[in-house]
Amino acid sequence: MLISKELQDGMNAQIGNEFGACMQYLGIAGYFHKDNLTLLAKLFFEQAEEEKEHAMKFVHYILETDGELRIPPVSQAKFDFKSAEECVEAALSWEKDVTAQITRLMDIAVEKKDYLGQNFLKWFIDEQLEEITKMDGLLSVVRRAGEKNLIMVEAYLAHLGTE
Repeated sequence: MLISKELQDGMNAQIGNEFGACMQYLGIAGYFHKDNLTLLAKLFFEQAEEEKEHAMKFVHYILETDGELRIPPVSQAKFDFKSAEECVEAALSWEKDVTAQITRLMDIAVEKKDYLGQNFLKWFIDEQLEEITKMDGLLSVVRRAGEKNLIMVEAYLAHLGTE
């Protein structure tokens, strides 16, 4: 086996976290979709797909290192958001949580001198900086626009070329 039991267990848990984040992003996408905010909905549908892809990267890594795949139950997603700001705050919070989770996995890989695991996790470390920066920036724009001017956020996203 090319993966320690501790890292394998942590990565299995992370698969559940990533699928859970996928579900959370679907909930946010649904919030924006019902208000016909198509670019915000699209952004979060894409985020959901990205989280699913992250989960699958962990699945394949565990299998490629002859580990045992044990996907945990996925926590219930939240679907009752009260505002766009609450949605994006939740997304930023989840990305910060995921960053802490990935950091813990890296700590295990370092402790176990698992250089393959460290190399694999490095991509996720870099990805988390991108995700936090994206959500932090979006939250700033949503706050400046306010709930009554979310169409301006749509215009901002169109300007960025996310259409």
